[in-house]
Amino acid sequence: MSTLNNKVAVVTGGNSGIGYATAKELIEQGATVVITGRNKVSVEEAARELGATGLVADQSKLADISRLSDEVKAKFGNVDILFLNAGVASFSPVETASEEHYDSIMDLNVKGVYFTVQKFLPLLNEGASIIFNTSVNAVLGVPGSSVYAASKAALLSINKVLAKELAPRKIRVNAVSPGPVTTPLYGKLGMSTEEVEGFGQLLGSKILLNRFATSEEIAHAVRFLASDDASFVTGTELTVDGGLTVNAIV
Repeated sequence: MSTLNNKVAVVTGGNSGIGYATAKELIEQGATVVITGRNKVSVEEAARELGATGLVADQSKLADISRLSDEVKAKFGNVDILFLNAGVASFSPVETASEEHYDSIMDLNVKGVYFTVQKFLPLLNEGASIIFNTSVNAVLGVPGSSVYAASKAALLSINKVLAKELAPRKIRVNAVSPGPVTTPLYGKLGMSTEEVEGFGQLLGSKILLNRFATSEEIAHAVRFLASDDASFVTGTELTVDGGLTVNAIV
């Protein structure tokens, strides 16, 4: 049964991982989907595979965000679902963290997300759904993740504030917080192969369900929050972590 017929959805970072799986899920549920990403070739290829519209935009650049909202308005008019998925993860202990490390994460994960919401607000229909892709890293205290964790904690705070600000328009604002997910992101953490494998083993031993999630499992949670099945859910963080946060990591 299609639950998102006649809905227009925008998925940032929809060319791979959780974003790609979510775009696929939303399309299967009847939505018209726009995906974004920074790599033109990757965005175009993913759009062809999915049957989506692909638009190239760098979320860390406000000019790109403005152009993106203008293009979506011109092509589709209004938007019903905004999944703010695009982000970056890299790890560094505070002793060696550089300004570049800090800015690269905060510019994309916080500033870019915040202003994407701002630019899309005039396009959102009454009763629309905004969903932030956050992370259990916001609360786990994983060593080396201070900037990344702070960026996701910021989104969780913004989530609650916007739920209140946008309630008069009946726009629901929620966050999905994945635990470890089998995605290409784990190859981009700025760690060696041995460190990534060791990190994975540590996390795996602490996840109650004894495995990482699939991107599709996170997509199912996003689809729920986007749909009328979640019509009375706003200002909420939906944690999808296999029980990791109730089984202390350290």
